[in-house]
Amino acid sequence: MASHVARSGITTDAKTGERYIPASVRADGSKRKEIRVKPGYRPPEDVELYKTGAAAAWKNRGKGGVPGAESLSTGADKTNTANTAASNKNAKRREAKRQTKEVDQTNPAETKGVESNNWRAPAPPKKEEKPAEEPVDVEVEKEKKARNLKKKLRQARDLRIKKQQGEALLPEQLEKVIKIQELVRQLDMLGFDSNGDKKTDDQ
Repeated sequence: MASHVARSGITTDAKTGERYIPASVRADGSKRKEIRVKPGYRPPEDVELYKTGAAAAWKNRGKGGVPGAESLSTGADKTNTANTAASNKNAKRREAKRQTKEVDQTNPAETKGVESNNWRAPAPPKKEEKPAEEPVDVEVEKEKKARNLKKKLRQARDLRIKKQQGEALLPEQLEKVIKIQELVRQLDMLGFDSNGDKKTDDQ
């Protein structure tokens, strides 16, 4: 059996499987001894380089015909296959939509709880359940309004004092001063006096 010689010059013995660099004679006539190579060692010369498609195409440039035209028929076949697959997919979608529509039209009551055959179809929006409205306490609402009116009344009276002291007021501040009587009337309707305190039965 013949021994295998690698590109780097390492010879593999076919019988034993040992790898070695055979003995040789130098240029000056001296002899170079045989060197044993450790198992598993691969010199850089024996390592195959990774070749990309672009590198292979560059290496083989000029050998073929027009670039990109070598497999027009193959490309056409691929395009036809892709178109057929896409059209089949679209046809299935249309069929599923049509079936869903028919089912909805024939018996809408039955389809409410039944899932549609077309899983891509968006689920019908769920009706939001409104939380039960809590009963409004009339007295609490009155007090709330009264507090608000009392605050406005206090601000308006402060502005009136400033005006009496000769301070110039802005138009919106003057409007607040004018509304003092209206605020007092609203408080009275809610059952509060002009100071914002709740009226007793004696009053």
